[in-house]
Amino acid sequence: MVAVLMAANLTTACSDFLDKEPDTELNTEMVFENREKVYSWLSYIYNVIHTPDKWALTADGYEILADDVVASKRWEQWDWKDVLGKIYGQWTINSPWGGNLWHMMPRYIRHGYIFQERAHALPDSDLPESEINNMKNEVKFLCAYGWWLLAENYGGIPFKPDYIAPTDFDLSDLMVGQSKFDDVVDYCDKEMLDAANALPSVYEDPTKYGRITKIMALTVRARMLLFAASPIVNGNKMYSEYRNNKGEQIFNMTYDHNKWVKALEAIKLVIDEAEKAGYALYVENGPNGDVDPFMSTYNVHIKTWKQGNHEITFPVTKGNAYHDTLLRVTSVRKYGGGNGLGVYQGLVDAFFTENGLPIDDPNSGYEENGFSTSVEKRPDITTWLYGTGNPGEITARGTYNMYCHREPRFYNAVSFHNSWLHIAQRPYNFLFPGEGGGDVDICDNTQSSPHDAPQNGYLLRKAICQTDNYQTGEETPRQGFLYRLAFTYLDYAEALNETEDNQTNRATALEYVNRIRHRAGVREYTFDTVAADADEIHVDNTQEAMRKIIRMERRVELCCEGNRWYDIRRWMIAEDIPEMNGPCMGMNAQAGRTRNDFHKRTALTAQTRVWKKQYYWFPVYIDEYEKNPNLVEGPFWVD
Repeated sequence: MVAVLMAANLTTACSDFLDKEPDTELNTEMVFENREKVYSWLSYIYNVIHTPDKWALTADGYEILADDVVASKRWEQWDWKDVLGKIYGQWTINSPWGGNLWHMMPRYIRHGYIFQERAHALPDSDLPESEINNMKNEVKFLCAYGWWLLAENYGGIPFKPDYIAPTDFDLSDLMVGQSKFDDVVDYCDKEMLDAANALPSVYEDPTKYGRITKIMALTVRARMLLFAASPIVNGNKMYSEYRNNKGEQIFNMTYDHNKWVKALEAIKLVIDEAEKAGYALYVENGPNGDVDPFMSTYNVHIKTWKQGNHEITFPVTKGNAYHDTLLRVTSVRKYGGGNGLGVYQGLVDAFFTENGLPIDDPNSGYEENGFSTSVEKRPDITTWLYGTGNPGEITARGTYNMYCHREPRFYNAVSFHNSWLHIAQRPYNFLFPGEGGGDVDICDNTQSSPHDAPQNGYLLRKAICQTDNYQTGEETPRQGFLYRLAFTYLDYAEALNETEDNQTNRATALEYVNRIRHRAGVREYTFDTVAADADEIHVDNTQEAMRKIIRMERRVELCCEGNRWYDIRRWMIAEDIPEMNGPCMGMNAQAGRTRNDFHKRTALTAQTRVWKKQYYWFPVYIDEYEKNPNLVEGPFWVD
């Protein structure tokens, strides 16, 4: 038996271990008698873990399918055409996708099963039994994770766990139909929990940072069970006709409340184990000795574990797409960037105001029109430099009022006209072709449809180190990750609220939402109408009111981190979001030189999105569908 192997040795830094290129083909027996090749085989299985930036925010990612980030439509002429075509309604069973789950996950899983069967200690080569056992538990999780990634995106998948095809296998053995969704979840649940219970919460050896830990395995398990409890697959009658080749319904049509109970228990286990092991929300203190929300919500995406950022619960240390893609597409043209990955107006509007209220609340103080007449300062709470270049200054004089007096997370997530471009030591200028003919940050090729431009007046800022320069290659080491503790806290709040409609659960859910808001520097919530004052916001003590604030908090805290697509699918709310099925909204980027014309909400009809109910699940690519007659196409993808 031969298999593609990955070259290099795990004894080097873990970032090297997790980022390999194919080497050669070897006899399997030879592989497992060679320490270096054993590690190489393991590193190949680690490809189950996707690169965070690539997965979420690039041409191969699927966060573009949600309503946080928007790419320039003109990028359709390059490698973004596949993902952009999907959001414009051109998604079919013939559409390719760079994520390539269906094709590659079974390969990684199969290699995992072979590893479980063949790997053994090599005492003479410094590969003891304890290390082999740890590796096998890592692989146990990775194989289950691979199955889950397939099920999460496709729903029904051909599922044949713990199977290694023999050398004399019959092709019909592999031509299996899709399994019931719950069967996949149940299998992955057990495998992930078994692996977690055998793995350390933190590796003492720093070179192992990024390898699977108990916390990583428990986090993925908990989020899988949260998805399985959610409306999309928990008693959803919409999919009653979605059946496999045996006539079995792939999704259970009967609502099972116990799925919420199970998800809640799993999430609480993550929190207990993580906090016991020293994981915590990342916090920096400001000049007044309290939380500095600007620096805290900025550096949680920049600082590493070694630098004290112990919020990261699922780190990814293999090479990521940050420099090659994310930094490039969010950098202005003067600094060598593509200058065209922005955010939707809907996300801008989702952020709270400085007093913690949504912009549509009459007490929020939000102003839609006009421009500020003075510099907005908050020097008592922050030393943050990225508002005007001066510590504690948030917005400059002459900034559109829509962007003034907003919560700290907003300023670390969105670059808008007149926000601060730190590497240039000047404000962003998104006016076409430049007020007064000055330095501009849009493409100057044509006024009608520049391809490298913030086409609706915004660029993505979140998780971008503001001192990094794509053009010169100056880059601050930045920790890639899939999940952090804030995800789990908000998952916990949701599961508490959905599990039981009672005051005890809601009170605990409110506590965890308030933990996130406290770090973010916005007023916390209270059920107490008497106690509510300038320091607190009253919220009704009902399940529906809690559901609303939990979802609002998830939108802003977790935005642009690969979570939004997960949420809008499992809640089945995509059809209710205007920008998911209509024109992209933003500022009038083609208005001309003056800021007055620019700062008007406008619909970019050239970037009108189309949402169809089949988009909740990826289709089975037609080549696979035709090769295996036992497969059925995803729900609603064929008439």
